[in-house]
Amino acid sequence: MSELTTHAAWTLVVAYGLSLGYEVYRATAKTGVSEHDSIRSLLRLSPLYLVAGAVIALLFAGVGWAAWLGLVFTVVMILVSIFYYNPRMMLERDPGPIDWAEDLIYTGLLFVAAALLAYEVIGATLG
Repeated sequence: MSELTTHAAWTLVVAYGLSLGYEVYRATAKTGVSEHDSIRSLLRLSPLYLVAGAVIALLFAGVGWAAWLGLVFTVVMILVSIFYYNPRMMLERDPGPIDWAEDLIYTGLLFVAAALLAYEVIGATLG
């Protein structure tokens, strides 16, 4: 496994750890603020976190095609964040500073991971 893949995998660990922590916060401390803030809504997100975990595991395992899979997954999640989550879910949640910070950090980390994986896919190295 290359350094780029390792850095991308750790970036995704942080991004999805932050995201999961935030969703637990919204499901517990902000229950009922929107239809997206409940334990039921959190459970509906579990397939996303399982897929993210599988992609991260494949990246750490150094599977040859994992960088491509990680890149596609990450780009799709960036698009979901920009074109679905922000205009729909985020605004329905009556966002405050914590919400905006989590959103910016999570999406920013996805961009970092995508860039690292894109460099990996084209054969670039850090050294």
